[in-house]
Amino acid sequence: MKQSRFTEEQIVRILSEGERGDRTTKQVCQSHGISENTFYVWKKRFGGMRTDEVRRLRELEKENARLKKLLADRSLEVDALTELIAGNGLAPLSGSRGRRN
Repeated sequence: MKQSRFTEEQIVRILSEGERGDRTTKQVCQSHGISENTFYVWKKRFGGMRTDEVRRLRELEKENARLKKLLADRSLEVDALTELIAGNGLAPLSGSRGRRN
């Protein structure tokens, strides 16, 4: 995902400026150098959140990405080991509990 040039605190502050109603959304966007589309994407994603909630959301997204990577790595390891065992003829016989007759 593209790195934002705004911090969570700045995004929440910009959104709260737009919600106050003293200026239009277009004016708020122009003053901060963002497009209205960006404003509405942020509003959809972070609307109604406080700064600490947004920060926690980012932390959870980062942790989730790390866990997905770990799971993918483990799945690759399991597949590689399964192929290695099957290639060596060490695969357990189907239907038995590890006993060979």
